Amino acid sequence: MPGKMVLFFGVSTLLWMMIAASQAFKIETFPESRSLAQIGDSVSLTCTTTGCASPTFSWRTQIDSPLNGKVRSEGTTSTLTMDPVSFENEHSYLCTATCESKKLEKGIQVEIYSFPKDPEIHLSGPLEVGEPITVKCLVPDVYPFDRLEVDLLKGDYLMKKQDFLEDMDRKSLETKSLEVTFIPVIEDIGKLLVCRAKLHIDEIDSEPKERETTKELQVYISPKNTVISVNPSTRLQEGGSVTMTCSSEGLPVPEIFWSKKQDNGNLQRLSGNATLTLIAMRMEDSGIYVCEGVNQIGKSRKEVELIVQAFPRDPEIELSGPPVNGRPVTVSCKVPNVYPFDRLEIELLKGETMMKNKEFLEEEDKKSLETKSLEMTFIPTMEDTGKVLVCQAKLHIDEMEFEPKQRQSTQPLFVNVAPRDIAVWVSPSSIVEEGRSVNMTCSSYGLPAPKILWSRQLKNGDLQPLSENTTLALISTKLEDSGIYVCEGINLAGKSRKEVELVIQVAPKDIQLTAFPSKSVKEGDTVIISCTCGNVPETWIILKKKAETGDTVLKSIDGAYTIRKAQLEDAGVYECESKNEVGSQLRSITLDVKGRENSKDYFSPELLVLYCASSLIIPAIGMIIYFARKANMKGSYSLVEAQKSKV
Repeated sequence: MPGKMVLFFGVSTLLWMMIAASQAFKIETFPESRSLAQIGDSVSLTCTTTGCASPTFSWRTQIDSPLNGKVRSEGTTSTLTMDPVSFENEHSYLCTATCESKKLEKGIQVEIYSFPKDPEIHLSGPLEVGEPITVKCLVPDVYPFDRLEVDLLKGDYLMKKQDFLEDMDRKSLETKSLEVTFIPVIEDIGKLLVCRAKLHIDEIDSEPKERETTKELQVYISPKNTVISVNPSTRLQEGGSVTMTCSSEGLPVPEIFWSKKQDNGNLQRLSGNATLTLIAMRMEDSGIYVCEGVNQIGKSRKEVELIVQAFPRDPEIELSGPPVNGRPVTVSCKVPNVYPFDRLEIELLKGETMMKNKEFLEEEDKKSLETKSLEMTFIPTMEDTGKVLVCQAKLHIDEMEFEPKQRQSTQPLFVNVAPRDIAVWVSPSSIVEEGRSVNMTCSSYGLPAPKILWSRQLKNGDLQPLSENTTLALISTKLEDSGIYVCEGINLAGKSRKEVELVIQVAPKDIQLTAFPSKSVKEGDTVIISCTCGNVPETWIILKKKAETGDTVLKSIDGAYTIRKAQLEDAGVYECESKNEVGSQLRSITLDVKGRENSKDYFSPELLVLYCASSLIIPAIGMIIYFARKANMKGSYSLVEAQKSKV
């Protein structure tokens, strides 16, 4: 027995050694070679060994990128956990196991996708029968979208299928959509819209990942065929009553609303019932009433016009102005607050002659409360005086028994004649010497007789009123009385005017003769000899240089004579004579020209400055003298046609 046991033990040891030798060092992974993970989920890769009691493990990616996960090894098992999975985990991971001198390695390919939500169905608006609608199917946050397929169905009918095979230029989550536009019909009520999305990401398993969303169709019909019935009639007398009923078709059945249209176009809400009753009608109740059928997707409206008939006042005659012989005038005939104005006719007569008539049949669709008018432009003549303008309004409503149906107004014509043939007499003359008296008399013809108004015209063109008498008398005239006097004839028809210029003449006085810059200058200087004649207008100014051989008349400008680069021979006596038809006056001045000592003095800076200054002052002096003379001339009151200032 002991011998048998020894033999058995030896055989067992040998068998164990044979089994151990047969269990060689091996490595396995789970999943075996490929793992499919959704972005945001958690995934684990497991690596196990056999044939080694205490192996060591390591994990890496084939391109040595970060693991983006946590490793846990225990005994013969090592696990790499990625939580959550992201784009950075899309790699081929390698697990390496080492046992003494032996090393084994095995890879797992991690592929990622994103398909987290069911599709979304969006409509561009409510579904209305006969109106195009766009339905959109959205698939949010898809990766990889080049594996996506989307179907859109209405009931069992496939409306559209779309694949998204375009190239992906980057790793990203994309929202893809499919759109279809169709026209709903009444048979679509209750059908289902189905948006079905498939992501083909598993080549081994032919069945794709699939998500689906449905939406039941609610189809509407916008209100239409709105109808109004009115009892007893749309034309009513004051105090009467009316009942109006409205109906409209649609899905769902429309609500009915009654309103009245205001003058500004806005609607005043009256009732939410299908029937509207109005009692004790007044003129202001006339107008347009609106019925609206309304449901969730639209509205339909119908209008009806009620007219409360009236003809309250006689016509009104208005003229655009007083009738004037030969001048167009517009006469207006107004008929206030008339109902119904589509039955109105207006006639305008002058005496027994028809001038114009007008009917308002074409304006039936306008508001009921209006003042209607007829206008006529004509040219009055003197023969029209005493004739009568007649405005006659007729309301053709024979089916309604109330009076009056015809109204008229009259206005007599008085034709005016605007002022004309205006005339002015001046005694003794319009040109007189200072100190004498002048009488100016004005007359004008017109109807009614014109009123006379005397004025004086100011420098700015305005008129200064002086008198309302026919004759304007000026006693002991002065120079400042010179000017333009205006006579106006005025009546209701207009005005007419006549102008007369009164000139008061005086003998020349206050004559001034000057040398600028001085009466004593140096050779080569510039000097201006200037002659002015106070405030006496209409004078002759003659500037001379006296000499034994005879006087020389200088070519002066407005009484000014300029000597540039004075020479010794320019020295001497200069004389100015001012004269007009009333008298004359003389003035003289002696100019001294000194020779220069040397050339240095001639070109001295002081002389140059003086020369430059004088070149600027000369034109300025000339301008001052010119405008002074002009001002004096404009203020003159000469009574004769005197000559203007000459040089």
